[in-house]
Amino acid sequence: MSLRKEAARAEHMAGLKAAYPRAFGLSLSQKIRLTAIWAAFFTVLFFSLDYLGVGFTRIWNGLDRMGIIAGGLFPPRSGGAFPELMGALMESVAMAFLGTLMASLVAMVLCFSGARNILPARILRFSFRRSFDFLRGVDSLVWALVYVRAVGLGPLAGVLAIATSDVGTLSKLYAEAIESADKKQIDAIRAGGGNRLEVIRFGIIPQILPVMLTNALYMFESNTRSATILGIVGAGGIGFQLSDRIRAHRWDEVSFIIIMIVGAVFVIDMISRFLRAKLIHAGKRQVL
Repeated sequence: MSLRKEAARAEHMAGLKAAYPRAFGLSLSQKIRLTAIWAAFFTVLFFSLDYLGVGFTRIWNGLDRMGIIAGGLFPPRSGGAFPELMGALMESVAMAFLGTLMASLVAMVLCFSGARNILPARILRFSFRRSFDFLRGVDSLVWALVYVRAVGLGPLAGVLAIATSDVGTLSKLYAEAIESADKKQIDAIRAGGGNRLEVIRFGIIPQILPVMLTNALYMFESNTRSATILGIVGAGGIGFQLSDRIRAHRWDEVSFIIIMIVGAVFVIDMISRFLRAKLIHAGKRQVL
């Protein structure tokens, strides 16, 4: 009787091991594979640290200098240039707004060429998709350097850089939203005799419009931060004022500018979050 129980228990344990092998430990081949993965990870890590010159001595010396800079950041002062700084901040916000608006309008047209349910031709769709990847794969800072050489210093270069980079991102997001649209509404328009344009106008756009607007609002919020960096390379705005103060080691004014930027981003984030919530709820009610 005991032998039968032992055999049944052994058979049961064998079945559990076959069903859940990881619960009973790793096999020798799995241990070797896992060890090789960790060894490769630490090899790449140490090689990267050595190649980039990341060492304790440099970090320690940098912390010492950072302490000097941190001491100069307080108390923040405008240096008597608050009206100029506020105008530069509004210029950065305007750059972000215009760049996002231009990108949204262009993406609303191009996105249909990247959607599977709108453009069934795989080769054409693949070409448009890869062009979207190219536009968004190049950072807006690189586009800003290109446009500064093309159109000169100033906000125009920043607007064009933001718009170019965002066209690729928004076109991809909009195309994915089109592909995930509810087919029942589209089929209803087709069953009623609607042509392709009517299907897009009445079957797809009402579904994806809230998604488009929420993505555009999020990009506007993100581009407000990006516009600061673009100003450093000559695209105007508050970033130019910030880089000018950093080069002059006027750290108290640098701190004041950073506080202004954080405050502006916070306000835009609150407004865009409120609008996104309204649009999402409106889209849900429309679908229901």
